[in-house]
Amino acid sequence: MIIKEEIFVPKEIVEAKIDLLIENLTTIKDNSGEFLLDFDGLKVDDKSWTIWNWPQGVGLYGIYKNYQNTKNPNALKVVQDWFRDRMAEGAPPKNVNTMAPLLTMAYLYEDTKDTRYLPYLEQWAEWVMHDMPRTNENGLQHATYGPANTNQLWDDTLMMTVLPLAKIGKLLNRPEYLEEARYQFMIHIKYLMDKKTGLWYHGWTFEGMHNYAEAFWARGNCWLTIAIPEIIEILELREEDSFRKLLIETLKAQAKALAQYQDESGLWHTLINHPDSYLESSAAAGFAYGLLKAVHKRYLPKEYKEIAHKAVAGLLQQIDEKGEVQNVSIGTGMGDNLDFYRNIGTTAMPYGQSLTVLCLTELLVDFC
Repeated sequence: MIIKEEIFVPKEIVEAKIDLLIENLTTIKDNSGEFLLDFDGLKVDDKSWTIWNWPQGVGLYGIYKNYQNTKNPNALKVVQDWFRDRMAEGAPPKNVNTMAPLLTMAYLYEDTKDTRYLPYLEQWAEWVMHDMPRTNENGLQHATYGPANTNQLWDDTLMMTVLPLAKIGKLLNRPEYLEEARYQFMIHIKYLMDKKTGLWYHGWTFEGMHNYAEAFWARGNCWLTIAIPEIIEILELREEDSFRKLLIETLKAQAKALAQYQDESGLWHTLINHPDSYLESSAAAGFAYGLLKAVHKRYLPKEYKEIAHKAVAGLLQQIDEKGEVQNVSIGTGMGDNLDFYRNIGTTAMPYGQSLTVLCLTELLVDFC
């Protein structure tokens, strides 16, 4: 039962769950190859912790935010060890998804001033600015390992590429990076936000001028619930800033719809407005984090804390005794029909673990 304006779970339990989740996250591995993505013969591991890709990038961010907020030494060690090992192996080809770990690397550089990270930050940000494929109207094209996704905008891009670019721009005093980040948020709002519901479509194509299946895919939406409070903080936007006002109104519209469609369990369906699709945990974690942070920062009214608390209560039921978050959907491409999303499989994934760490870490603020 959620008690309004009170914490519904002891702090000690929250902290223990975070430690368990982090321990599980660092052992995730696709031993069978079942979850390898096949792009015309190119095999991409979307699951194992030791891979430089977007699931691990989101994972790193959740763990590092926990370190920043709690000074948990184990969280710092996990992040530093991951970068040490991946840098020794060599960086992968640059694309919209492999950019994701650079967000955590930027925060790590800011805190440690370890100059080993600086060339990566500089080179990857310059790639985004000058070499990353573009759509019509100069949007960042969601080009991945396999398909070029020509002239496509995806809601994932803001989390995976634009947030790192903005953070690097602040660190390195590159105002052109900050302006680019602003523009990318605006063009994505223009083509992906549904004006009737406030929810976001998964993607847009300038080739056919449509939103594909017009799917309000839950995890895709959660990237925006996370990214909007994050970009306001990264850019240090003042209250009178017009871009900040646009972002907050965009978030309010989405939050209103999320409150309407939240399941009694506290979770959301993988197709938010289709209760015949399964309940999905990673999106709920992302929504809970974004809503909580937005309330804490006064971007959203405090009644949304109750929605977030209900989501966290539901998420706690999804964590098994090994610290593995259940009902997390695997990497999801662009679907041409709604059944595509209904049929996406589920398994333990780095982002399921880390998004849950992220929202539980933000929950700790409520104990202050």
